[in-house]
Amino acid sequence: MDLKQELKKRVDFFNLQLDKFLKNGQPETLYDAARHLPLAGGKRLRPCIAMISCEAVKGDVTKIIPLTISLELIHNFTLVHDDIMDKSKLRRNMQTVHKKYGEPTAIIAGDLLFTKAFEAYHKTQVEPQTFKNVEYGLIDCVRLICEGQQLDMEFEKRQTVTEDEYIDMILKKTAVFFMYAAEAGSIIGGGKKEQSQLLSEYGKNLGLAFQIHDDYLDMSSTKETLGKDIGNDIRNGKKTLIATHSMDNASDDDKKLLEIIFGNKNATEQQIKQVYNIFNKTGSIEYAKNTAIKYCEKAKKQLENIDESESKQLLIKLADYSIQREK
Repeated sequence: MDLKQELKKRVDFFNLQLDKFLKNGQPETLYDAARHLPLAGGKRLRPCIAMISCEAVKGDVTKIIPLTISLELIHNFTLVHDDIMDKSKLRRNMQTVHKKYGEPTAIIAGDLLFTKAFEAYHKTQVEPQTFKNVEYGLIDCVRLICEGQQLDMEFEKRQTVTEDEYIDMILKKTAVFFMYAAEAGSIIGGGKKEQSQLLSEYGKNLGLAFQIHDDYLDMSSTKETLGKDIGNDIRNGKKTLIATHSMDNASDDDKKLLEIIFGNKNATEQQIKQVYNIFNKTGSIEYAKNTAIKYCEKAKKQLENIDESESKQLLIKLADYSIQREK
């Protein structure tokens, strides 16, 4: 069973549904801006996690299509706004929405995507109480994402952040969405409470592994491979696991250098390389890689009591992919 082929089948199916849903409207510029990122591709991980979790409990995937569209639109809404806040120029190897359409339109386009996400979810055909519980879960998930994003920004202004604080922040900003996708896919698929709880924990640990590996890639990949600006985390003073570990383990001289360069929006390429060198010297990049592996293993352990199936094997392979990918 090839993970890429299996994901591609689901992604191709999902993309058709998303394209049907995201019809253009008026004003044309606003809808073009809203469609710019969602229809540009992407991994579609959250929809795939929901679909495969639904399959793992022997559910009907067609029932969760509205949910998967909602997940992807909320994800893209956060990316549009994140790119504005981070002043990023590239996303998926193309101009970010605010660079192409301007910041005011990009903000409204993000808001539109958020609205369309709930419009999509309301097409879900399930028993009323289940519908309500899953929607409350979605609302709570968005609330936590907002809290995580605010923590992320506040951490940029702080000199130091503990590893526990960092994990709590990425749990809210990233992992809860993976957690929710797996749990909601299972619930709408008719899974038992125990199954949904296990898949929820799977999603949580998968999300933590995914985000930590993302931080690792920003320090070890290339702009061409990653499809977004390399070094932005350093210039923005992002308190990634790599940064927090390095601050704790660097020599006094290196700590002073980090304090000067880290968070400097105008840091030169040479200064960025100096920070990379410190991260390597403290073993922080390798530490992040190993921590991501730890969460990947925890994610797979949650699947031990899920009935054996091809879908379960896909979830295992997906956990491995989260820490092996190059972008």
